[in-house]
Amino acid sequence: MPIARLARASDLPSLLALFDASEVSAVAQPRERAEHIWHQTLMHPGVYVFVSDDCDRIAATCMLVIAPNLLRAGRRHGFLENVVTHPELRRLGHGKAVVLAALEHAWAADCHHVLMQSGRADLGVHAFYERLGFRPGLRVAYVAMRPIPPPE
Repeated sequence: MPIARLARASDLPSLLALFDASEVSAVAQPRERAEHIWHQTLMHPGVYVFVSDDCDRIAATCMLVIAPNLLRAGRRHGFLENVVTHPELRRLGHGKAVVLAALEHAWAADCHHVLMQSGRADLGVHAFYERLGFRPGLRVAYVAMRPIPPPE
């Protein structure tokens, strides 16, 4: 099985290429803005980006955000975001490797649970998460979208 690792500053070009090859939302532009956001991400306490390599490129990634919590006896919350696997490298264990690494990190950090949402309609994607221990239906997800300002 592929091995996941924490992302490094030098991984940004390969991550952007992964996002471009995948059917995810648009990446931050221009490049200078993406570099600034990447630096902030790597320096932000409680934010961890995991990657799995395939030769000279990143095959998969996910982001774990860990937040403090006064409830749950003080055990933290984990939030899994931006799970992406290169379309050419799916079903090879790269996605599994990064998600399991994030979960292992969350449990070591004393998280009570790890929450994640998927906007994908593909039942195979949902089965993937369930095989990794995520249980659907325990919570109801709500999304508030940023209001679009009226045209001037």
